[in-house]
Amino acid sequence: MNDVTENLQAEFDSLVPPPLAQDRRTFLVTALGAGFALAVQPVMAQTVITTSAEGLTAGEISIATADGAIPAYRAQPAAGNNFPVILVVQEIFGVHEHIKDVCRRLAKLGYLAIAPELYARQGDPRQYTTIPDILAKVVSKVPDAQVMRDLDACVTWAQSNGGDSARLGITGFCWGGRITWLYAAHNPKLKAGVAWYGKLVGTAGDLTPKHPLDLVDALRAPVLGLYGGLDQGIPQENVEKMNKALAETRGPASKASVIYVYPNAPHAFNADYRPSYRKEEAEDGWKRMQAWLRQHGV
Repeated sequence: MNDVTENLQAEFDSLVPPPLAQDRRTFLVTALGAGFALAVQPVMAQTVITTSAEGLTAGEISIATADGAIPAYRAQPAAGNNFPVILVVQEIFGVHEHIKDVCRRLAKLGYLAIAPELYARQGDPRQYTTIPDILAKVVSKVPDAQVMRDLDACVTWAQSNGGDSARLGITGFCWGGRITWLYAAHNPKLKAGVAWYGKLVGTAGDLTPKHPLDLVDALRAPVLGLYGGLDQGIPQENVEKMNKALAETRGPASKASVIYVYPNAPHAFNADYRPSYRKEEAEDGWKRMQAWLRQHGV
């Protein structure tokens, strides 16, 4: 690691304070619900993918953190152990059926996949009927530092429950795509990340002090970014800025990172339960993700 990278990494690490002594009663989500978030109703039933849990151990688990337990969904092969571990990071809608299904799809490939409810302390996004309400009442209150610690706690859980944390990967969608980039700058044990249409550029705030573009030189694991050329929330100008920064970095993990853009895809093109779903692009992205993880030892 060169001096520039070390300085950036030290700065980023300083933004992740030690766990707070938080009152356990402040946890607002203690269990995962069924179905989909209200804000995405009605679900596009003609395209929604449902992956069977046959041959898997799948269901809700509890992840211990320093200030209490958060619920999560876990899926892994029913037989065997020492599975590579994939952290699955939710969209803004929380851990609903689509994210659970993604975990089952990964488990069918031989992974132990864990999707923690990362808003557990701030609120349940599944109960709100509009996206602006979810953003204002839940998402805007979630500190990046808290998310990093909770993902670390999932890795600890996996180590004791059949997972091989030496083969650790992460993937996330929308809000979780941004978190994927951040986690790649946080955990030195991470092997690879796959960020689906995650925000790249933003204004620094108390809870979100750094964004992916700010952390290019600090990446500790290579990230594959999958983005839509028609994404109105992530303009191509921002994607180009990120690509330029990746090309100019001296960090080996950053230089190995790649962003692939699907020219005719909108935001959330992998969300098969929403009108934004694009089957061809989603299936190609899934193949690219698998190849990326294998390439980097996950």
